[in-house]
Amino acid sequence: MSGVWVFKNGVVRLVENPGTESLDGSRHGSNTRRKVLVHTPSNEIITSYAILEHKLWSLGWERYYDDPDLFQFHKQSTVHLISLPKDFNKFKSIHMYDIVVKNRNVFEVRDI
Repeated sequence: MSGVWVFKNGVVRLVENPGTESLDGSRHGSNTRRKVLVHTPSNEIITSYAILEHKLWSLGWERYYDDPDLFQFHKQSTVHLISLPKDFNKFKSIHMYDIVVKNRNVFEVRDI
């Protein structure tokens, strides 16, 4: 994981290609590589929240319905909470890395 950490409006996020993304989050250039979340045991790319929910459920994660603007999961045996944007098109690499960190050896982020 390389890039520049940017603090803006009380939120810290990783800008992975600082040469192609300005500090305000806008993209420049078209040669940026897209990242995908991969379920490593099946080598399946996660292409929807339905697929992700099924994979997380099998690992003991449950849907958490506290915030209607977010798609959230909680694992009862931990304090972890995975919060994702409601729209899968806004699912970014920072969300993918959050899932990877909380589910080691089950998910990974790859460039395509």
